[in-house]
Amino acid sequence: MAQLFPKWTNKLPKQVQLLSILGLTAVVFFFWYFGSPKYLEVGYAPVQPIPFSHQLHAGQLGLDCRYCHGSVEISSAAGVPSTQTCMTCHEYIATDSEKLQPLRDSWESGLPVEWIRVHKLPEHSYFNHSVHVNVGIGCATCHGRIDHMEVVMKSEPMSMGWCLDCHNHPEQYIRPVEEVFNMAYEQPPNQYEFGKMLVAKKNVAGPIYCNACHR
Repeated sequence: MAQLFPKWTNKLPKQVQLLSILGLTAVVFFFWYFGSPKYLEVGYAPVQPIPFSHQLHAGQLGLDCRYCHGSVEISSAAGVPSTQTCMTCHEYIATDSEKLQPLRDSWESGLPVEWIRVHKLPEHSYFNHSVHVNVGIGCATCHGRIDHMEVVMKSEPMSMGWCLDCHNHPEQYIRPVEEVFNMAYEQPPNQYEFGKMLVAKKNVAGPIYCNACHR
């Protein structure tokens, strides 16, 4: 009896199976990468109601992070500077700047400046700033070189995997506590050994169980 289909059709099932696997892999990779915080959020730099320059204030003027973010060492939140904090200087400096009109309006009305949050974790995640800075995790480790940014942008994905990398290997990121707010700090050549010493000294053991961050 003559064959109804040519011989090459015998390979079709395997070819369809292979193409299906490749297609599924491509779809998974597409959503894994292009739907990740690294792709969607790194580089996020919203336009703020007042064009505050960290490059000027933290960089050129050398203001300490804690001057504006006063609760970073004692609270889970770093804190956003109040209008009163800003007016400590700007009651006397750049008093006629058009860019600072929203600040003066806030001062007169008593209503806060509506700053747009740049570094925001999902609501199901818990993060405590004080715990991190008091053991030696520097501001720049998570926020990048803020002192170089004219407009603050998100420089790290702050995804679960990114956080767990530090929790699993704190010796790669930890620094002396007195250097936490030093934006220009450079890791020593022997960071791994130095970091292990600091981890032991501070008894650092970043939790990796679920309810440490998902409460």
